[in-house]
Amino acid sequence: MALTGYSWLLLSATFLSTWAEISITPEPDQPAEGDNITLAVHGLTGELLAYNWYAGPTLSLSYLVASYIVSTGDETPGPAHTGREVVRPDGSLDIRGALLGHSGTYILQTLNRQLQTEVGYGHLQVYEILAPPVVLANTTELVERRDTLRLICSSPSPAEVRWFFNGEALPIDIRLGLSPDGRVLTRHGIRREEAGAYQCEVRNPVSVSRSEPINLTVYFGPERVAIIHDSTTRTGCTIKVDFNTSLTLWCVSRSCPEPEYVWAFNGRAIKDGQDYLNISSMTAAQEGTYTCIAKNPKTLLSGSASVVVKLTAAVVAMSIVPVPSKPTEGQDVTLTVQGYPKDLLVYAWYRGPASEPNRLLSQLPSGNWIAGPAHTGREVGFANCSLLVQKLNLTDAGRYTLKTVTLQGKTETLELELQVAPME
Repeated sequence: MALTGYSWLLLSATFLSTWAEISITPEPDQPAEGDNITLAVHGLTGELLAYNWYAGPTLSLSYLVASYIVSTGDETPGPAHTGREVVRPDGSLDIRGALLGHSGTYILQTLNRQLQTEVGYGHLQVYEILAPPVVLANTTELVERRDTLRLICSSPSPAEVRWFFNGEALPIDIRLGLSPDGRVLTRHGIRREEAGAYQCEVRNPVSVSRSEPINLTVYFGPERVAIIHDSTTRTGCTIKVDFNTSLTLWCVSRSCPEPEYVWAFNGRAIKDGQDYLNISSMTAAQEGTYTCIAKNPKTLLSGSASVVVKLTAAVVAMSIVPVPSKPTEGQDVTLTVQGYPKDLLVYAWYRGPASEPNRLLSQLPSGNWIAGPAHTGREVGFANCSLLVQKLNLTDAGRYTLKTVTLQGKTETLELELQVAPME
C-alpha cells in the first residue's frame, strides 16, 4: 500500500509508538523574527517511510504542520501550516521568515518500514526585534523632599528592563525603588541629586532598544542666603564706606530655580527683581541695615541675609583755602573748604568770632542756606561748606570762622585771616 496524504497518519494510530533518542535543535539557536530557521533533527535511525511535523504540545491533527513521504518527496500541509514551513528529505523543518507566533513546542513523528513510529520533541523561541520603549512620568517637575516620582517603562514586549540615569546604569540606591518586574520606578521624597535624564531599555538575546531620555527637574531652596561685597561674604557684618563713594551688594543663595530677590533698608522694601543693590554715592542718610530676601516661586520657601552699612570716619584734617590766594579789591573770592565732615549735618560762617551777631549764613540739613545778621548780600554758601564773597572791598579783610556740626553731634571750628589788597 502506498502512503499518501494523511493515510499514514491514520495508519500509525493503530501501532504503538516508540520513544527514540530523537533531538530537535533550532539553527540559529536564538533566532529573531524574520530569520530563516531550521529545526534540525538528530538521532534518526532505520529506513524511514514518512515524517509528521506538529507545532503544539500533543500529536493532534489540529497541530499538524505537514506530512512528508520520503520515497516520493511529497509534502502535504496540515491545519497548522502557515505557508512558511518546508520539510527537508532528512526530516528537518525549514521556516522561512519566522514570526513570533512560530515560538513553541515542536514534535517530529517518524514511520519506519516495520510500521513503527518514533517521536522527538524540541522547542523554538523566536525573539522579537524590540521597538524603543517610552518612559512615562507622573510629573517632570518636583519639589525636593515633598514630591513622589513615579516612572513607568512602557513597552508591549515582556522583555527584560534596565534603567539608566544620565546615561549610566541606575545607582543602587535608586534601584531600590524598582517594582519586582523592573518596569516601575518610584522615589518618595525626591532629592536634588536625582534630577537629570532617565531612560529605560528593553532587551532580549537578539535585540536591545533604549528609550528617549526624559528630563526631571527637582526644585529646592533657597539655602545659605548671603550678601557679598568685594567677593567676600559679609552677612551679619558691618561694612564701612567712605563718604560719596559707591557700594554694590550682591545676594547669593543655593536654589533651583533662581530665586526672586527683594532688598529692604531698615525693614522697608526698596527694590526687587535683581540680585544686587547699588549705592552710587554714599551719604549719612544711607547708613543702616540692608537685607536681601530670596524667594523660591516653586518651593514657596524663602531666606534672608543682612549687613550693616556705615560711613567711615573722616581721615583728612579740615582746612580753608582762599581762591584766589591773594584777592584784590573788587574781585570775588571763594573760601574753599577741604576735608569737610562727610557726615555733615549743618554749618555756619561768621565774620569774626563764632557768635550770633557775626553770623553770615548757615546751611540747613535740607541743603538750603539762610542769611545771618552779618550777611551783606554778597555772601553765598555751598554744599561743601565753601563760602563765596563777591566784589571784595577793603573792609572784608579780617577773620572768618567756619563752624560745622556732624550727624553724631561733633562740632568743629576753623578760622582764616583773609587779606584784601587795594586796587591799583
